[in-house]
Amino acid sequence: MYKVLLVDDERMILEGISSIVDWHSVDTQLVGTARNGVEAYAFVCEHTPDIIISDIRMPGMDGLQLVARVKETHPHIRFIMLSGFDEFEYAQIAMQYGVKHYLLKPCNENSILKALSEIAEEYKQEESKEGFIQSMKANLRKVLPHVKEQFLKEFVTNKSYGSRDWDYYQDLFGLQVSGKKVRLLLFRLEDKFEYEHLFAVKNIAEDILDEPLLSSTIAEQILIMIEDQEDMERLQEQIKEIRRIFMLYYKIDTTVALSESGDIVEARRLYLQALDCLGHRFYLGEGGLITMRDILDSTRLSKTDFVYDEDRILFPIRAGNWEEAEVSIEAFHDQLANSRLDIQTTKSYVIQIFISMTRLCAEEQMNHYMGLIGQISQLETLQASIHLLKQIASEITLINFEQNKNKHSQVVQKVIDIINVELANTELSLNWVAHQMLYMNPDYLGKLFKKETGERFSNYVVTVRIKKAMEIIRHHDDVKMFELAEQLGFGDNPQYFSQVFKKIAGCAPSEYKKLTL
Repeated sequence: MYKVLLVDDERMILEGISSIVDWHSVDTQLVGTARNGVEAYAFVCEHTPDIIISDIRMPGMDGLQLVARVKETHPHIRFIMLSGFDEFEYAQIAMQYGVKHYLLKPCNENSILKALSEIAEEYKQEESKEGFIQSMKANLRKVLPHVKEQFLKEFVTNKSYGSRDWDYYQDLFGLQVSGKKVRLLLFRLEDKFEYEHLFAVKNIAEDILDEPLLSSTIAEQILIMIEDQEDMERLQEQIKEIRRIFMLYYKIDTTVALSESGDIVEARRLYLQALDCLGHRFYLGEGGLITMRDILDSTRLSKTDFVYDEDRILFPIRAGNWEEAEVSIEAFHDQLANSRLDIQTTKSYVIQIFISMTRLCAEEQMNHYMGLIGQISQLETLQASIHLLKQIASEITLINFEQNKNKHSQVVQKVIDIINVELANTELSLNWVAHQMLYMNPDYLGKLFKKETGERFSNYVVTVRIKKAMEIIRHHDDVKMFELAEQLGFGDNPQYFSQVFKKIAGCAPSEYKKLTL
């Protein structure tokens, strides 16, 4: 039974709720009542209830103050808040202290029972979880005898062990695997952990796998020997379940390496296979299962010399264009992943790009970022390295974007001025403006122009020319079409000018001329 304290400054409400609620039906027991927060807190200090049902508005110490006080000294106690005021601010304040149940007065028996039932279920789930963890700790004291662990560790790391040694220890341990194939599983925890977590993984694995033969911890990793089985799909599901349960209770992910099958005397070779699989987590990422097939698949990838133009990343960062910079970094990641260079070489390429990026900053910022190089070199997966690279690149790009924003607007205004002056120039184009007038990269200028105006350069020029033509027609009704075409950069092609005019104005130049008369 979970103990309940009822708090309200109105005697009728205290007596009413006390009598109408069927406390035992939801595994609760009313152990006391109080008329205000001061009385309630004194009761808490003496009797420590599990649940408090409290009014919010009370003299002396109100319900919200009671929640705050109790949470400081008895954080495990759950609250159900009662209020006659349908105001969100009260619920919001209560929620800040973890209160999930907020009932408006007058509340009926069913609403109170529902809230009590939910809290009781929360307690039961926590007790179940705590019971599981306590069970894991108890099992730490009941692990296989140390000699088994030590034997497996020596057997896979010491070249001097052979078949005769195995025959002796097989009889000693009561194992019957002669003539059968085995596999090795190697578990690696992917976050900060304590030593007891290794035993927790081992215990969970031994509970889920089909009668594992031996297990041990080697270099902060868990090694388990299992008998080979035909149903590989079942084994993969068991490994997935081990990872799921461990993540559920300890919030730590694991990477699992699985060797090929082999004779028991080949355990050392199988162990080296598993280590090789774990090494590939740098490219394949943390978490999940890695097998020899994953390694073999990666060897089929083209291993050409790695060549990457770092300007593809640096140019958009310098320009403040994060969208293009992100695409380039992802392409850089894909190329590294597909190249499958040795890990240190891959890290050196990432660091090289990182250093080049920091040079785009002011000196103070550059010094700050340079201090992160050691962190990059210690990251254990390519994915983590690229994630940090993108994070810093995003920060630098944003800084450059803010610095370049005004400068970009000035450049675009300069382009618009050139367009207005050069409308009659048949050579007027983005390349011509970029190379002959502004001495800029035309691709960059085009993207900058579209970002500022919302239109491509060519579309903008055509629109300006036709609008100018419409203005001329309105003021000069005797103008000839071939003259207009020549004045507005269409050269000696009045037919093309008419087609473009009709597309933008909705009618031919001659029809527009009639409309303006």
